[in-house]
Amino acid sequence: MAAKGSGARGKRSQRASGSLQPGKELSGEPPLSRQRIVAGAVELLDAQGVDGLTMRRLADRLGSGVMSLYWHVDNKEDVFDLALDSVLEYREPPQMVASQDWRGKVVYLLEDWRASMLRHPWSVSLLPRRALGPNMLSRLELLSKTLSGAGVAAADMNVAIWSLWTYVMGATITRASFDLSDDDRAAAQQRLTRLSEHYATIERSRLLLDDDWDGIFRKGLGFLLDGLSPR
Repeated sequence: MAAKGSGARGKRSQRASGSLQPGKELSGEPPLSRQRIVAGAVELLDAQGVDGLTMRRLADRLGSGVMSLYWHVDNKEDVFDLALDSVLEYREPPQMVASQDWRGKVVYLLEDWRASMLRHPWSVSLLPRRALGPNMLSRLELLSKTLSGAGVAAADMNVAIWSLWTYVMGATITRASFDLSDDDRAAAQQRLTRLSEHYATIERSRLLLDDDWDGIFRKGLGFLLDGLSPR
């Protein structure tokens, strides 16, 4: 994460020392904590998107006063960073830790990354413009370590990482934004059929009717990993 200013450090020090106490939360609500704030922020972002998150709305959702939030987080930007990193947590399952199948490990990690962002579509727009948090950095570290162990040269590592990053982000954005109904897709395909003289190849492949998003993602990822495989 990007470094915070001295004021923020001082405030965190006060929190740790307990020299000052936050205001009381509304009766009947559990005690306010950083963990509750992050969970509440994720819920609010899921419901209303990035523009819907304000400190007032977050405080109302948690049954707290706005100023009480600032005993646990620095500001709204801090909340965005924490919420984003929380939904990108990755816990490699034991069978993957023990596996020697580097491609399987990469596919599992990247499919989990895409699925996490699709569960929280706001994360797709936030990730490219936020400081990378520990969970995202851990993903990239594991990805780099796995590729290195598979024989990807150090000189090619950044190209490999950014190529996979771009693929995951592009695939996720496309899936999240391509929100046509079956009727809309059928109508679009019929239009292509009428214009097949100009668009014969994509009309013949029935491109606009292919909604096997997961299968397309995995097969396209396979193409990329073929290119990364040591020769």
